[in-house]
Amino acid sequence: MARPAGSWNKKEVQKKKDQKRKEKEQKKLERKESGRSSLDDMIAYVDENGMITSTPPDPTTKAEIDLDDIQISVPKDSEVEPVSTTRTGIVTFFNESKGFGFIKDLKTQESIFVHVNGLIDEVKENNRVTFEVEKGLKGPMAVKVKLDK
Repeated sequence: MARPAGSWNKKEVQKKKDQKRKEKEQKKLERKESGRSSLDDMIAYVDENGMITSTPPDPTTKAEIDLDDIQISVPKDSEVEPVSTTRTGIVTFFNESKGFGFIKDLKTQESIFVHVNGLIDEVKENNRVTFEVEKGLKGPMAVKVKLDK
């Protein structure tokens, strides 16, 4: 009766271990005999363009940099005229019962939400108004809305 193909006896397992050990020892000897790599063979240099090379840079081409020319901080901004945050627009829709509506900005033609809490004067549709814009939960929101005279 034949043995199953998957079973091994102790002698075969030991032969394989010995064979692997001999192969490993042989590879170790080959590496030793092939020549030693020195530290100089392992060093890489970076040239002026940022590329990695095996040759050291030429010290005669070294550029001198004046330390006073190096700026680490951010330059100060020049004085900017204050921008007016007040805008003008026309009330395109306003629902008095629900207390909200929309204003169309005359400059940007953008439709901006307005709530009754952001009103200073009472507004109706097609009224010309001045307002300021704040960021609301769902986008821009008009506040400090009053009638434009």
